[in-house]
Amino acid sequence: MAAVWQQVLAVDARYNAYRTPTFPQFRTQYIRRRSQLLRENAKCGFEPGLRRQYLRLRSQLLALRYGPLSEQSSFRASSVRSSRTTLDRMEDFEEDPRAQGARGHRRSVSRGSYQLQAQMNRAGYDERPPGSLVPTSVAEASRAMAGDTTLSENYAFAGMHHIFDQHVDSAVPRLQFANDDKHLLACCSLDGSLSIMTLSPSPPSVKVTLKGHGGPVTDFAWSLSNDIIVSTSLDGTLRIWNTGDGRCIREVRDPESSELLCCTFQPMNNNLTVVGNSKHHLQVVNISTGKKVKGGSSKLTGRVLSLSFDAPGRILWAGDDRGSVFSFLFDMATGKLTKAKRLVVSEGSSICSISARSWISREARDPSLLINACVNKLLLYRVVDNDGTLQLKRSFPIKQGSQHVHSIFCPLMSFRQGACVVTGSEDACVYFFDVERNTKAIVNKLQGHGGPVLDVSFNCDESLLASADSTGMVIIWRREQK
Repeated sequence: MAAVWQQVLAVDARYNAYRTPTFPQFRTQYIRRRSQLLRENAKCGFEPGLRRQYLRLRSQLLALRYGPLSEQSSFRASSVRSSRTTLDRMEDFEEDPRAQGARGHRRSVSRGSYQLQAQMNRAGYDERPPGSLVPTSVAEASRAMAGDTTLSENYAFAGMHHIFDQHVDSAVPRLQFANDDKHLLACCSLDGSLSIMTLSPSPPSVKVTLKGHGGPVTDFAWSLSNDIIVSTSLDGTLRIWNTGDGRCIREVRDPESSELLCCTFQPMNNNLTVVGNSKHHLQVVNISTGKKVKGGSSKLTGRVLSLSFDAPGRILWAGDDRGSVFSFLFDMATGKLTKAKRLVVSEGSSICSISARSWISREARDPSLLINACVNKLLLYRVVDNDGTLQLKRSFPIKQGSQHVHSIFCPLMSFRQGACVVTGSEDACVYFFDVERNTKAIVNKLQGHGGPVLDVSFNCDESLLASADSTGMVIIWRREQK
């Protein structure tokens, strides 16, 4: 259960939209000060019963002042071009025998890394309870190196380090810390701009604003060296930005004049970027020339909403708004895409987030995929072969029916027992899940946003976590100091 002070802050955040509606900066300052005062008050050692009583009285007073606030009415901002379909069921492709027998029974016979790793892990996996992860032979040694700290202690984020509100009243669909950086962060907004923020030196500030798109910005990605950002927009353009001075280096217009919804760099060749559009097409673009790569295109069953490469850049997964995840084999020499596998996660749903990870932790060496699919669950899949075939490992309950919520693996290879993933949610909370726990998988829950949390991102050493919501607020959370 979250600390009472966080629950009080969550109540204040949800009513914050009604305070001085014409002065958004005041609302941000109010939440910052409330967070500071509540954290200081929490150290005074009041009885838990008194704190809970204060929470009830606070909720009643705010309801009397502004009117009752339903769970749904607090989500005041619109979704990020969400799918018009609503899902009430989930069909797992691997559990459907008819689906398994369809499409020609094509099977991978490769002996490469994914299949070999899956075979090695399966022997140990079969002896463990369902949903468990596979420990390595050095598991106990790694725990000793970590000082036997628990996962809950390791991810005890609570204090607000800073709040950014430069995009207030426009949803912030994506945010991401720069690669291998502790203090540089970027986000994009439906107001048509992007921001690059720096958290050091203090106080945190907006370093540069990237302006030029003629419509809402849907996605962006940092280059490996952090000197370039690529962004996509509903205006039908891909833009390449210089992160130092904010200049737009190049604009690449979609040849079909369709809305561009997502993008990602090829991890081994940052000259190549993959872009997904609203007309179901996937395209590899050479950003040095601004031209499409021959053979680097394919078509999905719906609007392309999410993309993720594996670490070596050999497999690309793409999700659409019809509930399908496709895997593609990427030719490193030519940039050609070859369609390999298709998984129907849930018919008609939106696959709005895909994150790939070679290992979840040193104790869980299965290549894995983390998927948000608008089915009120966060889904964890195992990658079982070199074609990118997916097998459902387990799921976690969250609130997500229509908003484009994203999730991430924790970036550090953990020495601790357990493995952690983090996700936003439509109930305005940030959830930390231990994927190794069979019961009570939630290890932390952050409250303080005033609307659905759409994206989350760690800095490189996991000392800070950033989260963005549909009201335009970006909160930087600080790890608790013991």
